[in-house]
Amino acid sequence: MKLYIKQKVFTIKDKFTVKDEAGNDKYFVEGKLLSLGKKFYIYNMEKEEVAYIEQKLMNLMPKFFVYVKGEKIAEIHKKFSFLKPKYEIVGKNWVTNGDLWAHEYNITDMDSGNQIASMHKEWMTWGDSYMLDIEDEKHEISIMALILAIDAVMATKN
Repeated sequence: MKLYIKQKVFTIKDKFTVKDEAGNDKYFVEGKLLSLGKKFYIYNMEKEEVAYIEQKLMNLMPKFFVYVKGEKIAEIHKKFSFLKPKYEIVGKNWVTNGDLWAHEYNITDMDSGNQIASMHKEWMTWGDSYMLDIEDEKHEISIMALILAIDAVMATKN
């Protein structure tokens, strides 16, 4: 299953849609404008909140919490490194492999060793556009929220 994320350029607050393979809107993501730390809400097309991402402040390195249907499923921690960004995913036994700066990476389940998703940046587009390929539909919301949290960590300046 594929999802397409296209972030809008020149918006005051983060707001964009996530589309399915047919180009139909599937999810809506909205950032909170006036808050301490970044916050993102993910809604289905019935306007029900399906996930929430929140930045934890007062840390040396960026840290975000990921909630799906009100339950905290993961924490994303940026690790100190000189050349390549390194992230720790706490709560899921998942790991990222690949080039995170180029938005070309895979997410693998460490228990089974199976790839559960891959992320690809689409170049030559207006705004940031990503293609997310998810192996199992049951991970759709978790993976999408996790990818958005990783992107938020990468965008956060220390």
